[in-house]
Amino acid sequence: MKLPKRLSETVYSRYKRGLIKEVLGGPIPKHIAVIMDGNRRYAKEILEKGKSEGHRKGEKKVEEMLEWCLELKVSHVTVYAFSTENFKRDREEVDFIMGLSEAALYRMADDKRIHENKVRIKVFGDISILPESVRKAIEYADERTSAYSDFSFNVAMAYGSRQEIISAVKDIARKVANRELEAEDITEEIFRKHLYTSDIPDPDLILRTSGEVRISNFLLWQLAYSELYFTDVYWPGFRYIDFLRAIRSYQQRVRRYGE
Repeated sequence: MKLPKRLSETVYSRYKRGLIKEVLGGPIPKHIAVIMDGNRRYAKEILEKGKSEGHRKGEKKVEEMLEWCLELKVSHVTVYAFSTENFKRDREEVDFIMGLSEAALYRMADDKRIHENKVRIKVFGDISILPESVRKAIEYADERTSAYSDFSFNVAMAYGSRQEIISAVKDIARKVANRELEAEDITEEIFRKHLYTSDIPDPDLILRTSGEVRISNFLLWQLAYSELYFTDVYWPGFRYIDFLRAIRSYQQRVRRYGE
């Protein structure tokens, strides 16, 4: 039976308030990473429109989620925006996503909320293969927020974790060859310093939307002790209560780190 709209909104609001109270009573993850999946299916199945509209809605959801994280004092947020494999999509879709990302970076870099909360914006991945216009937007966002350290908002673009690991291995190998580093001195910490995320703590929680239960070449080194959370909700339809449920699930787990 479908509830009347007003009653439904009242029940939802009451449930959300209770969930917020419950979540605030537990440990909040310091770093949440998100595999944002389902934009195209959302456009087709829910909006009954072209995939561009799904990507547009998904981009707006990123900014919305960042507000949730600021409200809950989540210090680091990382989103998987565009993988190296995504370049295999048709040119029209790739160009649209690049244009959307460029505009979003400029807008967020100038957003007063970013500056009021001292949010550092960082984009990592193989930046060299991105269009020049996107690289300029990345530089702009970096320059505008480089002095901030209270919060960090990290965007993985043209990113693949295997590629990141290979790049780190090559950097270390060059240092060994140049006698800047002894092979015997290579440790996990040394390796970590050669990753794109060297200045970001590993994720406490990685969540993926859309019902897919896989990591898709995302932060493979960094997720060694991350809690994983999967939801059937498509990314553009991801709500605050879905986000709170993910954190509650994280809080209900006992993190032993192998002990």
